[in-house]
Amino acid sequence: MFIIDLPYASDYLIDKIKENKYPLVSTEVARELVQDDSISWVSEEQAATYIRENPDSPLYTNSENALTWIDKHLNDSLFAKQARLFKDKVKFRELIRASYPDFFFKTVDLKDIPGLSLDDLPLPFVIKPSVGFFSIGVHVVKSKEDWALAKKELSIENLENIYPANVLNTSVFIIEEYIEGEEFAIDCYFNPKGEVVILNILHHKFSSGADTSDRVYTTSMEIVQGYQDRFRTFLQTIGDQAELKNFPAHVELRINNAGTINPIEINPLRFGGWCTTADLLGIATGISPYEYYIQNKKPDWSKVFNGKVDKKFSIIVLNNNSGYTPGQIACFDYQSLRADFENPLLIRELDVDKYSVFGFVFAETSPGNEAELNNILVSDLRKYINLK
Repeated sequence: MFIIDLPYASDYLIDKIKENKYPLVSTEVARELVQDDSISWVSEEQAATYIRENPDSPLYTNSENALTWIDKHLNDSLFAKQARLFKDKVKFRELIRASYPDFFFKTVDLKDIPGLSLDDLPLPFVIKPSVGFFSIGVHVVKSKEDWALAKKELSIENLENIYPANVLNTSVFIIEEYIEGEEFAIDCYFNPKGEVVILNILHHKFSSGADTSDRVYTTSMEIVQGYQDRFRTFLQTIGDQAELKNFPAHVELRINNAGTINPIEINPLRFGGWCTTADLLGIATGISPYEYYIQNKKPDWSKVFNGKVDKKFSIIVLNNNSGYTPGQIACFDYQSLRADFENPLLIRELDVDKYSVFGFVFAETSPGNEAELNNILVSDLRKYINLK
C-alpha cells in the first residue's frame, strides 16, 4: 500500500506504482499529484480497513506529510505509534538512552530560546525542531557568535510552518550535543521477520564543520560494501527495541574517529525525502528500492553495481544559499548547470518560490573527477541565477 502526499511525488515512483499495480490510497492530494485513472486506486476507507486488518502488509509513504493521514485514519495502529516514536527526536533519544547514557539532550520551547543562557549548555551542540524536516531550523552552535545568530534566526517570525505541525513543529526544540564524525544516510527496511535490509548507503558531504545543509549525498559500491555490515548490526538493535516489521526508514548517523556509530535520526515509513535516494539508485542502476521493499528482496550489490563498481552516484540538492530571495530571481540556468557535470543522469527542476529549492541533480561521476562534486558543494549557485 502506498500513501502519496505533498510536497512532491516523482515520475519514477509513480511509474513503479503503476507498473506493479501497487494499491495507492485515493486521497484528494494524491489525486492531484497523480492524475491517472489506470492506477490501482483504493478509497481511504478501504485502505484504513485493509491496513488495520493486515498489519503485516508493507506500507510506504513518499513524504512525511502522509503521517497526517496515518494519524487521522490509523491513530492507534502500530504503524502510527512507531512513526510517532521516530519522528519525534525527543522520543527517539529516550528510546536509545540506555545505549548512549552519557549523551546530552534537553528540550526547550521556542518562546524560551531568547532567554536561554549559553553557560547552561555544553559546547558544541545542535539545536533543531523536535519534529522537523529538510534541515529547517537546524543550527550548530560552537561559540557565542553562533548562539547569537541561532537565537536571532530561531524566532517565530522566521520559522513559518511550511509543513504540517507533525512534520515541522517549531514550538518545541531539542538541544543535543554535537556528534562529530562522517555522516551517512541509509535507506533500509525491516522485513516481516524484523530483520533489517539495507537498500542504499550515502555519504553526506559537508563544506565545513558548521554546515548543516543537504547539498551533496554520494553512494557507490565501495561505500555500501564498506559500511553495510556495521550499519546493519547497529540498526538491528534499534529495530529490535522498537519491534519494527514491514517498516521502511531513512536513517541518518555519524561515525566518530573512534569508530563509534552515533544516530542522528530515523525518518519513518519512507526513504530519502522528495523521492531522492531511492530514485537515485533506481535511475543509476535499474534496481528499485520501492520494489525491493514491497517484494521483501535483498540487494546483491555485485549485481546492482555491475559494470559501475568504480562510479560514484550523487544527489545534489539545489538549496537556495545564494542570498537572493525568490522574488529577485528571474530564472535558474539549468543548461549551464548540466554542463558542469560529467554525466547528469537527471536534473529535476523545481520552482524555488514554491519548494524553497531549485531542484535536484542526479549525477554519475568517474574516478578522478570528484572536483565537480566539490565545486557544487561550496557553490552559492549565483553563476546559475538570472536576476530580474
